[in-house]
Amino acid sequence: MKISKKTSIIKAGITFIKYVGLILVWMLSFQYGYSQNSDLNQFPVGSQPSEIGTRLVKKFLATPHSQYGNTHPIKPPTQITYPDVCAWLGSLWFVQKNGNQELAGQLERRFQPLFNSEKTLLPVPNHVDNTVFGAVPLELYIQTHNREYLQLGLQYADAQWTLPVNTKPEEKAWADKGYSWQTRIWIDDMFMITAIQSQAYRATKDPKYLDRAAQEMVLYLKEIQQPNGLFFHAPTAHYFWCRGNGWMAVGMAELLRILPRNHPQRKTIMQAYLKMMKTLKQYQGTDGMWHQLIDDPTAWNETSGSAMFTYAFVTGVKNGWLDKKIYGIAARKAWLKLVTYINVQDELIDVCEGTNIKDDRNHYLNRKRIIGDLHGQAPVIWCAAALL
Repeated sequence: MKISKKTSIIKAGITFIKYVGLILVWMLSFQYGYSQNSDLNQFPVGSQPSEIGTRLVKKFLATPHSQYGNTHPIKPPTQITYPDVCAWLGSLWFVQKNGNQELAGQLERRFQPLFNSEKTLLPVPNHVDNTVFGAVPLELYIQTHNREYLQLGLQYADAQWTLPVNTKPEEKAWADKGYSWQTRIWIDDMFMITAIQSQAYRATKDPKYLDRAAQEMVLYLKEIQQPNGLFFHAPTAHYFWCRGNGWMAVGMAELLRILPRNHPQRKTIMQAYLKMMKTLKQYQGTDGMWHQLIDDPTAWNETSGSAMFTYAFVTGVKNGWLDKKIYGIAARKAWLKLVTYINVQDELIDVCEGTNIKDDRNHYLNRKRIIGDLHGQAPVIWCAAALL
């Protein structure tokens, strides 16, 4: 029986549609499988943590110390800034885990002039943003056992709990309650205070430093964590600023890494951390990033905060606090997207500029998006170290 030409064309068309359908199903299955990958150990070429971390550490070493200008309201000119400290600390963590002795030597040699020819660049420990500097020499002590670093680092850690002569009434009030006189209830502080105290504990094993950090963290959790687990920038600024929340996320993750299981404050901090991580997962964009205002999907993707949340996720998964099937997928997706924001000069783009508190939505949405700023470079290095 002859088959008409029309019938042949119809059959061919059906066959073609079936093939296209199979290809589409395969592509969607591949995409779904890729997006559901929770592996935090293997990454494609170009996004491998060892490669990214090495590039950014070399970029940091090739960049002069960041310094404040004469117009800064709090910090004097010609002193190293806290973003510099964060990148330096992360670089030391990275090279230790990566085993790169050459870069480790360069990072230590970068510090040596601060004992003599560049001593004027040492920050005065009169504010949380300055005092965190001590975390760097303490890390150098942990890695080299050179007590010169320990002595300098502890000067900063102890200054945070030593009331100065010309103290303000509100500073004395905090000190009288057993808290740091540098307390101000800004979310940024929960890295600036806990980092230096945690480093002092890691260097000395003296529990007073750990207790200081944990007690301070619980205070901040009580004062500014909201029912959804996120944090206002301060009690007078009711917005979920991305990088501000990033400081809190990293601060909790770092503190939980060293708090003993039987520490009286651990349960409270862990509950707060888990609550925050759950909400961050809900607000993570389909591309893996977070917005400048976390709960505003119309706001721009902000990279420094996104890197900090990625670090908090990775740390939680690696330590078994977070479900790998959920947060491993989220962390991997975030990392793979984050590295696409690094340009050919090894600079992270779309980093929010320095931001003071203000109870105004546009204040946060209209911040400048800067390139290569250490506020962003640092947490990407932290992520690379954590992923190793």
